[in-house]
Amino acid sequence: MEKKVILEASHISKTFFSSRGDMDAIEDVSLNVRKNEFLVLLGPGQCGKTVLLNIIAGLVNATSGTITLDGKPITGTNSSIAFVFQRTGLYEWKTAMENVEIGLKYKGVPKEERRKVAQKYLELVGLKGFENSYPKALSGGMKQRVGIARAYAANPEILLMDEPFGALDAQTRYSMQEEILKIWSQETRTVIFVTNNIEEAVYLGDRIIQFTERPARVKKEYDLSCLSRPRNYVDPEFLRIRTEISDNEELALE
Repeated sequence: MEKKVILEASHISKTFFSSRGDMDAIEDVSLNVRKNEFLVLLGPGQCGKTVLLNIIAGLVNATSGTITLDGKPITGTNSSIAFVFQRTGLYEWKTAMENVEIGLKYKGVPKEERRKVAQKYLELVGLKGFENSYPKALSGGMKQRVGIARAYAANPEILLMDEPFGALDAQTRYSMQEEILKIWSQETRTVIFVTNNIEEAVYLGDRIIQFTERPARVKKEYDLSCLSRPRNYVDPEFLRIRTEISDNEELALE
């Protein structure tokens, strides 16, 4: 049975206007996102994928087109949507616990309650024992775990992830891919994940939407329901899909 569609983007275009000339970032993109699925947006670097995430998050206005969440137009930021960035944006002067609590604090959640929620998600991402550590004492992967815990603590309906593992070394990146799937299986959310890495896309996604070079247009959609979880990078079907996508796009296999 196909999952319910909760977010729809219809004919989204975005042009940035400036005195130096106009730049088309997205051109006539339409897509849907299903409840609790792991949707991957795949495309070349700087093609406009992040711009689309920013529009979904309400951080940037589309030049034309509409986005609806549960049938209602998205206008501005929405508490049902949380963002995990490539650069975690942690407050260096706050502990891991305090960083995870920050959104709840702004919402006026009492200290005892928000501390309990933050503790739950720090443990979920494997950071029990690091609650009082400051970002400077954490590795890159651990910082991303704090960012993921912070996003989950906000209890969003949709979690946006913009190349969150792109700055990590290869070994840590593979570890974090496994970790995010483990977290997703335990605390299911709808995830929209941006990457330019084909293997990562095939490893993580329920579906992949492939984009052209800028301006971003939908090139092809891949349904990965044929691949069971957990996935194996050397499984023949995995390799077939990876090759098909690679042949259809000039992307780096990082």
